Amino acid sequence: MKLKLPPGPFSAYLFDCDGTIADSMPLHYLAWKQALGEWHCEFSEDLFYAWGGRPTTEIISTLNQAQALNMPVDAVARRKEDLYFALLPQLKPVPEVLEHIEAQHGRIPFAVVSGSARDSVTASLDVLNLRDRFDTLVCAGEYQKSKPDPEAFLLAASKLGVAPTRCLVFEDTDMGIQAATAAGMSSVKVPPPWQRRLSYRVHPPPNPPTIRPPPS
Repeated sequence: MKLKLPPGPFSAYLFDCDGTIADSMPLHYLAWKQALGEWHCEFSEDLFYAWGGRPTTEIISTLNQAQALNMPVDAVARRKEDLYFALLPQLKPVPEVLEHIEAQHGRIPFAVVSGSARDSVTASLDVLNLRDRFDTLVCAGEYQKSKPDPEAFLLAASKLGVAPTRCLVFEDTDMGIQAATAAGMSSVKVPPPWQRRLSYRVHPPPNPPTIRPPPS
């Protein structure tokens, strides 16, 4: 499958990380299911993909409210990230996106704009040996309003010194595409894993430690 880019030329490429650069969404979902399951919290795969791009703490807080739970947001967020890190050896890049990274690297600046924490983003990029391709990273906690608000994309464009209208955004979620459009940027949507025919299987981490909810 080839990604069809909108007409350019463009002076910068802005990439989401999970599901766009890194074929990590199945790994993240496994980590989410285990971390939330320890607190008897439901999180369907459809909802997981619909909420792609939201910061981890925002997802947990929203699930707390929706399901009348009292999960400790920061602790569950750390647990989810620990489980994801255990799965990282299975991570692979999205080849359709990697093609454009390799083709334009050194010609125009690149940024990562993600709803994940910086340590999660850098860990993914390090496993893929891609961190040195990017001039700047904009991650959760470094902006006030998450996608579909354009703030994170506008911040990345400012850091690169490129006008928003000269940026092309690579995104795998509707919220990300909406954020790019609101920022005045062109965009290309990366198909989800089931459309790209994942060439590898995802396995849960071996015997990870568990956190038990406190007695009521």
